[in-house]
Amino acid sequence: MFRPLSVYIGARYTRARRRSLFVSFISFTSMIGLALGVLVMIVVLSVMNGFDHEMRTRVLGMVPHATVESPVPIDDWRAVGERLVAHPQVEAVAPFIQMQGLLTNRGRVSKTLINAVDPAMESQVSIIGQFFSEGSLESLKPGEFGIVLGDSAAQKLGVGVGDKVTFVAPEVTVTPAGVFPRMKRFTVQGIFHVGAGEIDGHVAMANISDLARLHRWRPDQVQGLRLRFTDLFQAPRIAWELAGNLGDDFYSRDWTRTHGNLYQAIRMEKAMIGLLLLLIVAVAAFNIISTLVMVVTDKRGDIAILRTLGATPRQIMAIFMVQGTVIGVVGTLVGAVLGIVAALNVSAWISALEKLIGHKFLSADVYFIDYLPSRLMTADVVQVCVAALVLSFLATLYPAWRAARTQPAEALRYE
Repeated sequence: MFRPLSVYIGARYTRARRRSLFVSFISFTSMIGLALGVLVMIVVLSVMNGFDHEMRTRVLGMVPHATVESPVPIDDWRAVGERLVAHPQVEAVAPFIQMQGLLTNRGRVSKTLINAVDPAMESQVSIIGQFFSEGSLESLKPGEFGIVLGDSAAQKLGVGVGDKVTFVAPEVTVTPAGVFPRMKRFTVQGIFHVGAGEIDGHVAMANISDLARLHRWRPDQVQGLRLRFTDLFQAPRIAWELAGNLGDDFYSRDWTRTHGNLYQAIRMEKAMIGLLLLLIVAVAAFNIISTLVMVVTDKRGDIAILRTLGATPRQIMAIFMVQGTVIGVVGTLVGAVLGIVAALNVSAWISALEKLIGHKFLSADVYFIDYLPSRLMTADVVQVCVAALVLSFLATLYPAWRAARTQPAEALRYE
C-alpha cells in the first residue's frame, strides 16, 4: 500500500529496534506520561462536574430558589401566591413557616430547623419526596404534630418512625409558677436521606398548621412563600423584583445568600484545577521534545543518507513531526479510554474502598455530600484530548526543525 515517505519512516522510528532501544524506551515513557495526564484530567473534571451537578440538583433542589416573606404573619397567602405565580419565570409557590430550636429524646439533643410545609404543595418546589427511606411527606397530617427527620438527626437522637421527640423552642412562656421554655411533643412520621450533611443532620419538616399553632398564629397564617424558578440563576433579580411589586411589607431572600459562596467555590475550583492539570498535560506533552531531540541525534546518519538520496528539508521535518504526533495520538487515546472508564466507575470504586477499610473519605459532618460524585461530560473529554493533541504537535516543531537543518556532511562527521 502506498504511503508517503515521511509517514512510513516516521512510523518506523517509533518502533523498537535493537540499536535504539533506549530511544524507544524514552518514547514509550512519553506516551505513558501523556496518557496519565489525560486520564487524571478527565477523572478530576468529571468529579468536579459531579459536585457541581449534585449541588444544583440535590442541595439546591431542597432549599428554595427564593422566598418572599413578611415581618408579620401573612393572612391571605393564596392571593399573594397567585400574584407571584403569574410571573413567567415562576414555576410554583408553596407556603412555609420556619422555627429553630432543639430536638431532645432521652437526654440526647440535636439542633434543628423545622420547615413547616403544606404536604400537598411542597413537592412543587422541593425534591424532598424523592429521598424518604421511611414514611412520606403526606404522613404529616394537620393536628397530629408529626415530624420527619433526616437520618443523621434520627440516628443522633436514637429515634425511628413512631417514636416521640420533644421540640424546645427558643422562647419562654410566663406563668404564675414561673418562666418555662416552650416545648412540644412530636411524633416521628418519616426519615429521609438526601446525602447532604447539613440537611440530613439539622433540617426537620412538619405540617404548616401545626407550627402555626406553636407560633400561636391562626391556621391560615404563614411566614412566607417558597418560589421555584425556571432558571435558578435568575433568582436574585426576579425575587427582588417580585417582593418590590408586592409592597413595602414584603422582602425576599434567595439561594445565593445561603449556598451561593459554596456553589461559586466549586465553579472556581473546577476552573483552577483544570488549569493546573492542563499544565501537567503540557509537561507530559513537552517530554516529547527531549525524546525527539535524542532521536534526531541518534538518526544523524539516517538523515545524511536521506538528504544524499534527495530528501528535502521539508520531508525530513515531516518525518520527525510524524513520529512525535504518533506518540501524542497514542498517549492521548490511551489516556482518554482509561479516563472515561475511571470516570464512569470512580464513585463505585471509592465506595467499595470505604467499605473495605471502614473509613469514610467524605464525612457528612464536614462536606455538603457524603459520597464522591462523578459526571462524565463529552465536552470535557473532547477539550482535554484536543488540548493534549495540540500540545503534542507543538512539541514536535523544534526537534523536527532542528533535524531539517542538519546538513549531510555535518551528520556524517558525527557518525
